[in-house]
Amino acid sequence: MANTPSARKAARKIERRTAENRARRSRIRSYLRSVEEAIASGDSSAAQAALKQAQPELMRGASKGVMHKNTASRKISRLASRVKALG
Repeated sequence: MANTPSARKAARKIERRTAENRARRSRIRSYLRSVEEAIASGDSSAAQAALKQAQPELMRGASKGVMHKNTASRKISRLASRVKALG
């Protein structure tokens, strides 16, 4: 357990940040799942709409430090190519 006031404050900040990051990561995964499901169903327009929603969420996660920028770009690129192959 944290003993000094600064360590207590750091622990509070870490707890808050962890909760925020967990929520953000969960939201990103939900968007990715919706794109995957649309691709699996073969619905091109739904897949494009889902990708359009997922893209900014992924990049926001990258800018907030939840995931690496290249990881987010790679995921977007791979999903976009799969959506394009549907159409």
